[in-house]
Amino acid sequence: MNLSTDWVDCLQRAGHDALHWSAVGPADATDDRIIDWARGADRIVVTNDLDFGTLLAMSCAARPSVVELRTDTTLSARIGPLVVQALARAEADLLSGAILTIEADRLRLRALDFARKE
Repeated sequence: MNLSTDWVDCLQRAGHDALHWSAVGPADATDDRIIDWARGADRIVVTNDLDFGTLLAMSCAARPSVVELRTDTTLSARIGPLVVQALARAEADLLSGAILTIEADRLRLRALDFARKE
């Protein structure tokens, strides 16, 4: 809910099966509910809310992957190409379970291998 619905078009044009939470659930849904839905639907969460990555790390779950936008702007018209390129570079990791942090000048990728280590 914290990103514009414009992201759906941006990501769909790049070939991603994207949808906005507002098409799925209520605007007042908790982050936990969104995480649970994304896990069950095998989706990746794209957000600028850092709570998602924290919740995922605390749960020790390997899914869903989370893409965190840590840029001055979150407008798809401004950073859409950067995000699309980062998604392409990290695709295999995101499909396996990862947190991808996108900043204006760097990418950080952390595998969610908590469950695999047990």
